Amino acid sequence: MVITLYKKGITTREIADLLEKMYGKHYTPTTISNISKVMKNEIEAYHKRKIKKDFLVLYCDATYLPVRRDSVAKEAIHVIIGIDPNGNKEVLYYSLFPEESANNYKEMLIT
Repeated sequence: MVITLYKKGITTREIADLLEKMYGKHYTPTTISNISKVMKNEIEAYHKRKIKKDFLVLYCDATYLPVRRDSVAKEAIHVIIGIDPNGNKEVLYYSLFPEESANNYKEMLIT
């Protein structure tokens, strides 16, 4: 997720704030920058992986983040989290779209 957000123009400080809100752990902007340099290939492999587990629940949600392109506008980072029979959670997919919609989740689930 860090790589995608970084490539979309979200600042390292904004990414750090989002990760803290989502996971309760603080990361410095420098750490976010280092993560994006090191993880690029691993992130691409993550999105191409086959999901082998069965999940009882899929939780789909989005939050809006300011994205800097030609100007700053808020876009929705969509996340799909699966919960397996043991109650373990796993981020299955994430993607950035201009706004939240059911069609975006459909596209993500088909991928």
